[in-house]
Amino acid sequence: MSLTHSKLSPPQIVELNGSERWQIYRRLQELQIPCQCATYQPLQIEIHSSNAAIQLWSAIRQIVAPRRELVDCLERCWRSSASI
Repeated sequence: MSLTHSKLSPPQIVELNGSERWQIYRRLQELQIPCQCATYQPLQIEIHSSNAAIQLWSAIRQIVAPRRELVDCLERCWRSSASI
């Protein structure tokens, strides 16, 4: 399976407010996605590719989604990979 990483030109800037922004900031730093967050300010994220957009979505989902939803998703993935 080949994935293409289409570049966005110009990069898209996304802002996030809320108490979870620091957790998301730390995860995006690990993923090397350009972002900055100051006290009492929204988290600002630079999205340069479709891959970065998907990683942002995943990082947010891991933090804000209910645990049961994440467990159900993981179980579906395991079932589908077992049937291959």
